[in-house]
Amino acid sequence: MTSEHFIVVGGTTGSGRALVRDLLDSGQQVTVFGRHRPPEADRHPALRVELLDIMDAAAVREAVERSVTHTGGLNHIICYQRYRGSGDAWAGEMAVTLTATRAVIEACVPHFRPGANQAIVAVGSAASRFVLAEQPVGYHATKAGLVQMMRYYAVTLGPRAVRANVVSPDTVIKEESRQMYAANRELTALYETITPLGRMGTSEDVAGVVRFLCSPAGGFVTGQELVVDGGISLVGHAALARAVAGLHGTRLNR
Repeated sequence: MTSEHFIVVGGTTGSGRALVRDLLDSGQQVTVFGRHRPPEADRHPALRVELLDIMDAAAVREAVERSVTHTGGLNHIICYQRYRGSGDAWAGEMAVTLTATRAVIEACVPHFRPGANQAIVAVGSAASRFVLAEQPVGYHATKAGLVQMMRYYAVTLGPRAVRANVVSPDTVIKEESRQMYAANRELTALYETITPLGRMGTSEDVAGVVRFLCSPAGGFVTGQELVVDGGISLVGHAALARAVAGLHGTRLNR
């Protein structure tokens, strides 16, 4: 991939941070939108950081203008952000996942480089298709809404050669949780047992799929939700329950 400009929303922690590292290592220009500066170890000449509240539409427009003025244009938008507030969870999820994503995309569209490789990728969740008991209703509604939003942009921006897709992971190991999973071998072994590929996913796995969708190799893929879960969503729920309970010697990975 030749040098391109990526705006990554929520790229200072977790899976977003893994993507930013990968992009910088491959010679890309990256602008991160977030509330916090990345760790000192992540500083890089090709990295710009815009500190802002992405729920402030005016601040988003100004940040986009500054970033494209500095880089000369835009190729890709990657949205990793999620609501982590303590207020009204429904309103917060709607504002961060849907309204802010729309604001970023609408602010960026005029700045896509004509004739260039162009893509939007929103990082969603298994909650777009399944009910995760530990998450509130707003989380589920917005993750499902995010898929339909990317379908909308796939159709409306398609004539401008802009692709729009969703990457939906299940539980993955992030830099911040790596030690916890390493120390809790029983939990890690459970995930390995119920996942057809026999291991837990990582932030790097998610980043790899995002990179594919932004590359020329993904140039004819748009309006899709790509699931990154090692095959766990393919396993029947009854079989999964039997495997976890250890009934009748059932094992998913042989």
